[in-house]
Amino acid sequence: MSKEIKGALLSVLGGICWGLSGSMGQFLFTHEGMDSRWLVPVRLSISGIVLALYCLVRYRGRFFDVWKTKKNAVDMLVYGLAGISFCQFLYFLTIQLSTAGVATILQDLSPIFILAVNCLMTHTRPTIREVEAIVLALVGVALISTHGNFTNMAVSPVAILTGTACAVCVMIYNVEPKKLLEQFPVTILQGWAFLMGGIFFSLVFRVWTIHYVPGILGYIGIAFVVFVGNVFAFTTYITGVHLIGPSKAILYGFSEPLTAAVVSTVFMHSSFGIYDAIGFACVFLMLALISSKKE
Repeated sequence: MSKEIKGALLSVLGGICWGLSGSMGQFLFTHEGMDSRWLVPVRLSISGIVLALYCLVRYRGRFFDVWKTKKNAVDMLVYGLAGISFCQFLYFLTIQLSTAGVATILQDLSPIFILAVNCLMTHTRPTIREVEAIVLALVGVALISTHGNFTNMAVSPVAILTGTACAVCVMIYNVEPKKLLEQFPVTILQGWAFLMGGIFFSLVFRVWTIHYVPGILGYIGIAFVVFVGNVFAFTTYITGVHLIGPSKAILYGFSEPLTAAVVSTVFMHSSFGIYDAIGFACVFLMLALISSKKE
């Protein structure tokens, strides 16, 4: 299997797992009474412990080598906290405020921010194609957030804000780990990212004061979002990024909003009309335009 095909398949698979995990999160919020301030720290902590134990057995002392140089330590903090961990929290908060489909499509605005960072770093202006992509993204979000009725917001403005902020975090963890990935396995980076996020959000939200006891379905849902949505999805997707680059990986990652939209519409009866479909199409065209541009 070629590097290109393997990277594409891993990116698609990671996106599907994220979409399923997002839909499970929507189920936990609407039917099990969970709160994102409780779920995300628990999810990150369990995922971090699982990956840390694996890495300590598999890679032994290399698990701690990430912190040996100042440059790697700073990159790890940016990637792990500002990227992975905040993306996790903002993603599930957006789901709680809206639906899994809306959260994932807003998250997929990340190529716009990758483009902006690239233009700033290279001191270049966006091309006509890139401007067209930006317009498509804005039109897509407008249609999804209003359902075509521009006098009424169908999606909470707060959800749009948190979803867009989540896209910025996606940009960070797609761009930031390049040097780290050249030195360390993906599982080591993910293990530290999840551990840091779990500790950080546990302290911020003081999860020990949130008196919530999940039922049987709640425990099953937590296990699903931990192992399918965190451990497996992030590892496969970041490996895909390493193989084919962030621009192409994000395009294949469109499997995430499609999966979330289908599952939440079919099984949780979330609203999804013609304007939502057009909005999704606009965002996908935006991804295609940016990903297919000549370097």
